[in-house]
Amino acid sequence: MSEQKLAVNEYLKIDSDYLRGTIKEGLDTQVTGSFSDGDQQLIKFHGFYQQDDRDLRNERKEQKLEPLYSFMLRARVPGGICSPAQWLDVDKISSTLTTSNSIRLTTRQTFQYHGIPKRNLKTLIQGLDRAALDSIAACGDVNRNVMCNPNPVESKLHQQAYAVAKELSDHLLPHTRAYAEIWLDEEKLLDTETNEPVYGKTYLPRKFKMAVSVPPDNDVDVYTNDLGFIAIEENGELIGFNLVAGGGMGSTHGEVETFPRLADDFGYIKTADVIKFAEAVMTVQRDWGNRVNRKRSRLKYTIVDHGYDAFKAEVEKRTGIKFEPKRDVVIGDRGDRYGWVEGIDNKWHLTLFIESGRIKDTPGKTLQTGLREIAKIHKGDFRMTSNQNMIIASVAAEDKAEIEGLARKHGLLGEVLSATRGHSIACVALPTCALAMAEAERYFPAFIDHIDALQQKHGIADQAIVVRMTGCPNGCARPFAAEIGLVGKAPGRYNLYLGASFEGTRLNKMHKENIQEAEILAELDGLFGRYAAERDAGETFGNFTVRIGVVKAVVDAAKDFHG
Repeated sequence: MSEQKLAVNEYLKIDSDYLRGTIKEGLDTQVTGSFSDGDQQLIKFHGFYQQDDRDLRNERKEQKLEPLYSFMLRARVPGGICSPAQWLDVDKISSTLTTSNSIRLTTRQTFQYHGIPKRNLKTLIQGLDRAALDSIAACGDVNRNVMCNPNPVESKLHQQAYAVAKELSDHLLPHTRAYAEIWLDEEKLLDTETNEPVYGKTYLPRKFKMAVSVPPDNDVDVYTNDLGFIAIEENGELIGFNLVAGGGMGSTHGEVETFPRLADDFGYIKTADVIKFAEAVMTVQRDWGNRVNRKRSRLKYTIVDHGYDAFKAEVEKRTGIKFEPKRDVVIGDRGDRYGWVEGIDNKWHLTLFIESGRIKDTPGKTLQTGLREIAKIHKGDFRMTSNQNMIIASVAAEDKAEIEGLARKHGLLGEVLSATRGHSIACVALPTCALAMAEAERYFPAFIDHIDALQQKHGIADQAIVVRMTGCPNGCARPFAAEIGLVGKAPGRYNLYLGASFEGTRLNKMHKENIQEAEILAELDGLFGRYAAERDAGETFGNFTVRIGVVKAVVDAAKDFHG
C-alpha cells in the first residue's frame, strides 16, 4: 500500500532549504509585485502575507493589469510590550514605507502593517531590526506571537508572567538563519547544517498559538490557544501554571469534520518546567499532527484523534514529569480596563480604546499623531492588548495630566464607550484579506451602533456583551468564543452564533445561517427583549441564550458544535 500523499505545503517545506526557497530571487524580480506560489507560503514564516486590493481587482483586470499586490507584515512582540522609542520607529516606518499610512493592533498583542510594496519589504524589516524588533515566525507553521495578560494592576505578578512569555517566545524561535540572510544581509555559512531541535526540517503541521494568562483576567482568551499557561500565585508570587492545550478557532463552512475548540485542562506544572512542557507539547504535535489534510492539522484535532489520555501520557513521557492536579482558579472578564488605573507599584496605566485596532489619522481623530506625541514624552512602556487596544503603562503621577491632555487632544480619550463596544473586536477582512467572504473591520463600528441602540431600547445598556465579527470562518477575531459571533458567509451575509460564556470558557453555536443585517438585528431585538424580562440576577447574555434553549451548550466541540 502506497503512502498517503502529503499536503502541498509539506513538500514546499521539505524543498525550501529551511525556509529559504527562492525568496531572495523573487525579491530581486521587480517585473511583478508578487512572489511565486511556493514562496508565498514560505514568506509567512518570515512574518508576512501577500495580498492585493480586492476593491480594485476587477478594475485592474479590465485594464489588463496584474492585481495591486502588496504585503501585510506582522511583528513579533512577546506579551505586546514595546518601549516608546520602539513605537516611534514603528510609527515612522508606517508613514514612510506603507501605502496604508496606518498601524493595526492585532488580536494577538502585536501590530501589523498593511500596504507594503515588495520593493519596500527589505528596508522595512531592516528598520524593525534597528528598533530591536522582528517578524520572525509571526506567521507560518511555527509558534507565533506569545501573548501575555498585560494586567496593569498586579504589576509584580504581570512582570513575572511576562518573563515566562518572553522566554517561551525566544526559546521557540526557528533556528534557521534564512531570515537574517535574506533580509538582514547576513552571509550564508555553507559549511554548517541547520538544526531545528523542536521543529525538524518540516516544522509543524500548521500554525501554533500560545498564551500566558493571569487570573482572574482572561483577556488573552487562553482556552482558544493551542497551548495556554494559567498563572498560579501564592502571596503575590508566581509559583506555577495550569497547562491547557488543544484550543483553536478556525473551521471551514459546511465541513463538519472541522470545528473550533477550547483547550483541555491537563494539570498543574511548576514555573521551572514551562519550557520542558512547551517543547513536549509542540514535538508531540510535530510528530503526531496531520500532515495530509491541512484543514485537520491543528493541535486540537491531534488531541481529538489520538485521545486526551494518550496525548497527556506522551507529554509526560517526553518531559519525564507527571502533571499535578490542576489548581483552582477564577476565570473572569475578557475586557480591558479603560481609562486610568493605579498599579501596586504606585504607577498609573492609561488604557485607550482603539476601534478594531486601527491606528490612523482621520479628520477629528488623529490617533497616530497622538500616540506619536505621547511616545515622545512617555517614560514607561506601551502595552498592546489582545482586544486590539493600547495601554500607556507605568506613568508617574506627575506625568498623568500631560499624557491625558495629549490623548484627549487627538481623540484617543473622551468618547463615551458602551460596555459592549469595549468588549468587542473584528478582523481586517476586506479589502485586503484574500480569505474574506464579507466585511468585518469596515462594517463593524456601524453594526455595534445598532447593537448599542437595541441594548438602550431594552434597558440593558449596562450589560457588557462580547460581540465579535470576522469575514470568514478562520476565526482571527475569535468569533466562536463570543456571546454574539458573526462569521462572514458572502457579501452582506453572516452566520449568527450565540451561547458562548462571557468568560470565554464555553464556545457558541450557530443559531441562524447566511442572514443579512435586518434579520440579524430583528433576531437580536427579540432576544434582548426576552433577556431584559427573563434573565436571572447576574446572568450574562450567553448563558441566558443557553438556559432558555435558543442554542444548546457546546460541551464537546467535536460532537456538539455542528450537532
